[in-house]
Amino acid sequence: MSLLEKLLGKPGKGTLEPEPYADARPARSRVIRQAAALLLEYPNQQLLDALPALRAALAEAGADGAELDPLFTWLTAVPLSEVQASYVQEFDLSKRHSLHLTYWTDGDTRRRGEALAAFKEVYRSHRVLPEGTELPDYLPLVLEFAAKVSPEDGYELLQRYRPSVELLRLALRDDGLPYEGVLTLLCTTLPGVSPEDAAAVMRTAGYGPPTETVGLEPYSSRLLPVSERNGP
Repeated sequence: MSLLEKLLGKPGKGTLEPEPYADARPARSRVIRQAAALLLEYPNQQLLDALPALRAALAEAGADGAELDPLFTWLTAVPLSEVQASYVQEFDLSKRHSLHLTYWTDGDTRRRGEALAAFKEVYRSHRVLPEGTELPDYLPLVLEFAAKVSPEDGYELLQRYRPSVELLRLALRDDGLPYEGVLTLLCTTLPGVSPEDAAAVMRTAGYGPPTETVGLEPYSSRLLPVSERNGP
C-alpha cells in the first residue's frame, strides 16, 4: 500500500487508483513536468528569457512540444503586463481554471484539508516541504516534486488526481486559452488516453466540487520551491 493510500484510503469520488508506476521514457517525463511547472507559474521576464532553453530541453528529451507553440507564440507576442493580467484573471480569480488539484474533487470543504495534509505528508516523507504560503496541491509544485524529487510518488499524485488535470485541460481548451497545450503535453507522461470531454471524465470519476467554504488561507500565484529540510 502506498503512502498516499494509507493517508487517504482507496481513491473515491473524483480520483482514480493509479496503476503501478512504470515509465519507458523517464527523462522525457521529467523534462516535460519541469517545463510544465515553469510555464504554469506566474509569468515574469525570467520565464520569457528561459523559453528558448525550454524548447531546447524538450527537443533534446524527445518531446515534440508542438502543443506548446500557441503558448510560446502568445508569451512572446503579447506585452508582459497583459500576459500577467491574463494569468491573474484566468488562474487566480477564476475557479474554472483552478491549478489546485483537490479543489476539483473537494471544493473548499473540510475534507479538502485532509487531502492537503496528505500531500504535505508525501513531501515530508522525502524530507522536502514547500516553503511559503502556497497550498501543497498546487499543480506546478506537484510537477516540480515529480520532476526533481520522486517520479514514483509524483506520478501517483498526478494519476490519482488525473480527473482534476483533465478537467483543467478541457476548461482551458473550451475557453480557447493557450495554456491548454501545457496540460495536453503533460498528459502524455501519464498512462491512458485523455478523454474528449468533461462528460467522459465524469463517467470515470463522477464528481463535482462541493461548495462548503471553510476559509482556507490565501495563496500566492507563484510557484514556491520545494526545499530540503534536515528532519521529517
